[in-house]
Amino acid sequence: MNRALNILVCVKRVPETGAKITLTPDEQAIDTAHLGFTISPHEECAVEEALRIATAHGGTTTVLTLGPPEAAEQIRNAMAMGIDEGVLLETDGSDWDPQATAAAIVDAVRALDPAPDLLLFGNESADSGGYQVGIRVAAALDLPCVTGSKAIELSDGALVARRESAGGWESFAVSLPAVVTVKEGINLPRYPSLPGRLKAKKKELHRLEPVRRDGGLVKVRLRVPPDEGGQVEILGNGAGAAPKVVEILAELGVLE
Repeated sequence: MNRALNILVCVKRVPETGAKITLTPDEQAIDTAHLGFTISPHEECAVEEALRIATAHGGTTTVLTLGPPEAAEQIRNAMAMGIDEGVLLETDGSDWDPQATAAAIVDAVRALDPAPDLLLFGNESADSGGYQVGIRVAAALDLPCVTGSKAIELSDGALVARRESAGGWESFAVSLPAVVTVKEGINLPRYPSLPGRLKAKKKELHRLEPVRRDGGLVKVRLRVPPDEGGQVEILGNGAGAAPKVVEILAELGVLE
């Protein structure tokens, strides 16, 4: 690259992967009383990719999220990994649909000085899986966008992003500035170091109050999918269970 890059990574605060989700009695929100939160896995890879690009080509990195004051924890986790700056679009914690979220991010991007050369998103969030915020941001800013990327290469003000397809790989060449959404597997995210965590705690976050624009999806209620469950059959105890095991294997066609 001829000059240092300004890289912006947009992340989302989501419940811990594998956590049991329960809803409030009115089915309008997730009960967070005993719930841990993290960054979506795809977006964690986006943070790592930003750090690798900045190391290889020089530049500054910024992480941005929209959420309640508690989302500062996820920003500081990214800063503990090595991200330079953090921006929190602070809300009251209520759900924002993809259209409102994208509009708030667009407003924040337009206010950044200097403007970012590369905007990285996760391909989709781990909770709602909307697959659309990054695309909406790119469309509003009139920037080229590549989704589902598993590899990114930069050279002379241009970017080549590759994603897997049924027959191999698809490659897309776009000019900067650009938006890229990445998928888990593009890299192996680093763990925040203890010195990195201590340093991140001392850094000041930029807090902004986003303007919510209505007109997108309207939430009626939330629903937790029922547990699939399963059945267990005790075949017997010790050697006495052997005939039943043989019988079942024969039914499955394992034995000839």
